[in-house]
Amino acid sequence: MAEQELVVLKALDLAKTQLYHFTAIVIAGMGFFTDAYDLFCVSLVTKLLGRLYYFNPLSEKPGSLPPHVAAAVNGVALCGTLAGQLFFGWLGDKLGRKKVYGITLIMMILCSVASGLSFGSKAKGVMTTLCFFRFWLGFGIGGDYPLSATIMSEYANKKTRGAFIAAVFAMQGVGILAGGFVALAVSSIFDKKFPAPSYAVDRALSTPPQADYIWRIIVMFGALPAALTYYWRMKMPETARYTALVAKNIKQATQDMSRVLQVDLEMEERAEDFIKDPRYNYSLFSKEFAKRHGLPLLGCTSTWFLLDVAFYSQNLFQKDIFSAIGWIPKAETMNGINEVFMIARAQTLIALCSTVPGYWFTVAFIETMGRFAIQLMGFFMMTVFMFAIAFPYDHWIKPENRIGFLVMYSLTFFFANFGPNATTFIVPAEIFPARLRSTCHGISAATGKAGAIVGAFGFLYAAQPQDKTKTDAGYPPGIGVKNSLIMLGVINFIGMLFTFLIPEPKGKSLEELSGETEVRKSLGSHNVIFSTSSC
Repeated sequence: MAEQELVVLKALDLAKTQLYHFTAIVIAGMGFFTDAYDLFCVSLVTKLLGRLYYFNPLSEKPGSLPPHVAAAVNGVALCGTLAGQLFFGWLGDKLGRKKVYGITLIMMILCSVASGLSFGSKAKGVMTTLCFFRFWLGFGIGGDYPLSATIMSEYANKKTRGAFIAAVFAMQGVGILAGGFVALAVSSIFDKKFPAPSYAVDRALSTPPQADYIWRIIVMFGALPAALTYYWRMKMPETARYTALVAKNIKQATQDMSRVLQVDLEMEERAEDFIKDPRYNYSLFSKEFAKRHGLPLLGCTSTWFLLDVAFYSQNLFQKDIFSAIGWIPKAETMNGINEVFMIARAQTLIALCSTVPGYWFTVAFIETMGRFAIQLMGFFMMTVFMFAIAFPYDHWIKPENRIGFLVMYSLTFFFANFGPNATTFIVPAEIFPARLRSTCHGISAATGKAGAIVGAFGFLYAAQPQDKTKTDAGYPPGIGVKNSLIMLGVINFIGMLFTFLIPEPKGKSLEELSGETEVRKSLGSHNVIFSTSSC
């Protein structure tokens, strides 16, 4: 079917890997770097926020965020991201990828800075403004999901498209690492400049007032990489697939890609007939869309939802493994600044051991194994390791078994990233028509974020001990960590089953996958020769 494509799109599909591909990866990837940094950095400073704004001198333990405040601080960005994925996904198909891409970046820059400038000195004022700006930060981040994936898929050649989109997504791991390194650096500097006793020694002095700058600096730093890439984002031309197939300006698409590819391209005789054909222009809520793309969309949304329930529920046993292996001492034995350092160190080590390698294994193997095989394998291995942790859970939490616990924990999330966490991001950017691609990716991603909210908060309550005397402060009894992990294993298994609804995009053009070449074929083909030149 490849010969039935518009020549400008065929040129993109057959183009050799060159500088503009890597430029696009860096530009889109830095956006995703910022997304990950901004979403995950707040987990590094929540303990410090509790010490600063909820200090109780009569308590034997340092101050901590009340459950409803902790849920708001951690969850409001996820809610904003869900809304942004839906809105900007739709807008990206209406106004164009490039134009909306700039809007999301500006939002991310402004709200990152504003999050660190949260107004007031009282707990209520600081938490309210922090949550307000983190919601809108999440809204901007949400737009980056469908736009980054769609732009990269539409710029890439079909031979390495999956690896290029995976490389953009892998920048999420680099962003998580960067958050850890920034927190380590800032906390180290402040710990040397403003030494403080542990909470057990002096409750009032254990968190010096200067520590209030630490969380603000860490949160605001996320604006820097986003600001550095704004100019380059605005210099990128609109993708040829949007310009030709959605904006219906084939002449402009041909000119743009002639410059990018450094080849001479000529417009085809009957190209306008193709893009105006009514069989091509069905809507999202039409019977034709349901017939062609209904099951794949169900596969994308369901697997992303189920994956994120499991992926974001990792905080269920993160505190257990960190304390079991001695990475984080008891809170009362540390001062507030040192606690930030220890949490950042633990999370950075976990990222280095499991999270980051998984992303890059996907980049390396996706074009040989295919999306379907990697996703199926990932869900299967996550199911195996979740059950392997869950059933003998009492065995793993004993001090003498802590290394085994760490290995099982790391492997679970290695196969999440060398598996469905990457492929659920990649596939929706490949299998839907150009005029609905960003929208469908946004719908899939938003469904995933709904799963993240369930995983991060629903299971946080579910994992509480059944004995109400052993629950965390402010939480009702739950079903316990062991039963929660068994449930997560079942969820991963269901995700494996829903994977069978997703087609394999490997080696096919975007138009073949979306069915757009069928219309082109019925209109006939007019071959156009393109020749290399130094435009």
